[in-house]
Amino acid sequence: MSYFENFIKANQAYVDLHGTAHLPLKPKTKVAIVTCMDSRLHVAPALGLALGDAHILRNAGGRVTDDIIRSLVISQQQMGTREVVILHHTDCGAQTFNNKDFVEHLRQVLGVDASSQDFLPFTDVRESVLEDMALLRQSDLIPEDIEISGAIYDVDTGRIHEVI
Repeated sequence: MSYFENFIKANQAYVDLHGTAHLPLKPKTKVAIVTCMDSRLHVAPALGLALGDAHILRNAGGRVTDDIIRSLVISQQQMGTREVVILHHTDCGAQTFNNKDFVEHLRQVLGVDASSQDFLPFTDVRESVLEDMALLRQSDLIPEDIEISGAIYDVDTGRIHEVI
C-alpha cells in the first residue's frame, strides 16, 4: 500500500474530528506565515494556531520569492491579512549546499543547465530571516503598514526565538 493510500484512510479520522463547521475564508488572526517545507516544523501547533487561524506559505528554506510575494499580495488584498511572520529554522536543508555545486549536480544527474536558477541557499539562519524581512519591506506590493516579524524555530527543542 502506498503512503497516499494510507493518507486517504487516515483522512477519515480527520474528517470525524473536523466536523461540519464552516470556517470563514479569511484567516481569523489576519496573519500570513512564510516558512520552510521541512517536515520537522509543525507550524500550527508550534504557534498555537487552529484551523482557519492563519495563512501558512511554505517552500524550501522558507524564503521570500516572487511566488511568496504573489501569495502574500492575494492574502493581504483579498483575504485581509495585515501581518507577516517569516519563520525559518535551525538545521535547514538550504544550509547544506551552495548554488554552484547544486547546479553542477543537476547537470550531472538530470542533464539540465540550471545555472540561471537561484536555489536560495544560506549559511546563517538569522541573516536569512533578516534578508527576507528586508525583501518584503522593500517590495512595492507589500504596503508599509503591514507588520513584518521574524523568528527562528529550533528543530531540536521546538522553541521559537524572535529575530530583531
